[in-house]
Amino acid sequence: MNYNKMLDAYSNSEKKAVIESEDSHSMVLLLFDELIKSIRIFCDNIDPKTANSDLRSEKMSKSLTIIYALQSSLDFEKGGEIAENLFRLYEYARQQIINDGKTGEAVGTLVAIASLEDIREAWVEIRSIL
Repeated sequence: MNYNKMLDAYSNSEKKAVIESEDSHSMVLLLFDELIKSIRIFCDNIDPKTANSDLRSEKMSKSLTIIYALQSSLDFEKGGEIAENLFRLYEYARQQIINDGKTGEAVGTLVAIASLEDIREAWVEIRSIL
């Protein structure tokens, strides 16, 4: 039995269930989890001398795509200042990933991860209140 395939199938079915449930908090948490995971793998493969360049490129692209999705989902009319601040945070993270991808050092990206983890935890707290 291939346990990795089973784990992947379970993970994919769990993600699909979240998407189908139309639970926006679960969807945002899923995006944050995937984003943080992708950025960490990107950082682990950032040094061009020792990195898996294909994995680095894949995770950089995935991270930027998720950030775009988070930015695109913001409602500036209802969210006001909070939405604007989240947009700026996402833009900061995007810029750090791009800059660190060019330099081969994960300095700014690690700072961005910490901020994204704080926002993710805030979503967890919001979800527990609702």
